[in-house]
Amino acid sequence: MDQWKNRIAVVTGASSGIGAAVAKDLVKAGMVVVGLARRVNQVEALKNDLPDELQKNLHSMQCDVSNEEDIVRVFSLVIEKFNGIDVLINNAGVGSALGNDLIASDNTASIRKILDTNVLGLVFCTREAYKSMEKHGRNSHVIHINSIVGQKNFNDFLPARSRNMYTPSKCAVTAITEIHRQEFIRSKHHIKVTSISPGLVRTELPPKSFIEENSAILEPQDISQSILYVLGTPPHVQVHELTVKPFGETF
Repeated sequence: MDQWKNRIAVVTGASSGIGAAVAKDLVKAGMVVVGLARRVNQVEALKNDLPDELQKNLHSMQCDVSNEEDIVRVFSLVIEKFNGIDVLINNAGVGSALGNDLIASDNTASIRKILDTNVLGLVFCTREAYKSMEKHGRNSHVIHINSIVGQKNFNDFLPARSRNMYTPSKCAVTAITEIHRQEFIRSKHHIKVTSISPGLVRTELPPKSFIEENSAILEPQDISQSILYVLGTPPHVQVHELTVKPFGETF
């Protein structure tokens, strides 16, 4: 991680779960982190978990990644204040309640929220970060927090417990990662992109009942450590896809 010391990382969805763990671990690893979230007070509270001398390296900005105008505004502020972005962790995501069928007559709001956050938010955040990466020309890295449901046919994944629009949104992230990889190559800039696909993680996203029913479960810190591994690879190594499953997971 020495290559990233004092460099700037942006973490979306940094108020809890994986995002909060990543924000703290990147600061501990020597980076300056800007945590984006709607609940910006919770990002500020993360400073209490850091050594006093590192608290100055965690910053927070309020941002709703389902809103393109908000993304453009906040990324412009980050670039202006910190003179560029070197690492982007696209972590923000939402799910849908089990049983919220795609054919239900009242599902419009749920479908739009998932697509706007999990797909369009990721695309727009990457687009805005790339503006900085292209300009400063330093080695950079974009990491998309995907899911195992984006790595296999959704018919094979717990068919009795359909996650509805969530699964297609993560399949889209898998496709987008390859598109970004090809576009970054064509850009002639040294920008890596990685999809990290966790199994079940103890966060606010899965239904509480689903977590209680499964003894095989990852902690947010497990995914954060995976991100540190990916960022720590030498410049000639690109981890395109990293799937992380808890031992004993049966799907």
